[in-house]
Amino acid sequence: MINRRQTLATLGSLAATVVASRPLWAAASIKIDDASALLVIDVQNCFLPGGSLAVKEGDQVVPVINKLAKGFANVVMTQDWHTPGHVSFASSHAGKKPFETVDLAYGKQVLWPDHCVQGTDGASLSKDLSIPQAELIIRKGYHKDTDSYSAFTEADGKTTTGLAAWLKARKLQKLFVAGLATDFCVAWTAMDARKAGFDAYVIEDACRGIDTQGSLAKAWADMAKAGVKRIQSSDIAV
Repeated sequence: MINRRQTLATLGSLAATVVASRPLWAAASIKIDDASALLVIDVQNCFLPGGSLAVKEGDQVVPVINKLAKGFANVVMTQDWHTPGHVSFASSHAGKKPFETVDLAYGKQVLWPDHCVQGTDGASLSKDLSIPQAELIIRKGYHKDTDSYSAFTEADGKTTTGLAAWLKARKLQKLFVAGLATDFCVAWTAMDARKAGFDAYVIEDACRGIDTQGSLAKAWADMAKAGVKRIQSSDIAV
């Protein structure tokens, strides 16, 4: 039979542990400092409601990103910037439909509806973004025969955008990634950030995914394996 005094003592100890741990939870907020940068990935018209490759609820990331960006002195934005007839377009492959795959020289390529063609309104950044202090816009996917999800490296795994060198030259180490889409350009950017030696955080509520054939769950698993930290905007002290 359980001794009543022992039970009360145990409960008291548990309560003390909870109280004592509260300051630790509060201290878990992630501080933005001079080594921090926000990477805003592909918040473009084609990926927003009504676009040719609309991400469900893609427009909902904009107010979250705008609020977050106010706390960052260092912000980089990216744009998909494809040529007409790009190799990643289903329309460039006879008999193929969007979301099917083909094997290219650099590996398996998901085929997409035509999107973010250079100079079109669909390729423009959302007019509702309000980040006047953004220092750099990286355009990617402009080589006709190579796709580029990541802000760091094209899909061939070799051709770089120069972003890593730019960040390192400014001594920026802690990267917070937001935007579209979680399971493709956001995930590839975050994992390449880790490969390049940066700390990487993906802000889940500042992203939305496409989730084709289980791609979203796989992306989160791959990011976790790479050491990417999954956080919410409320975890950041701005």
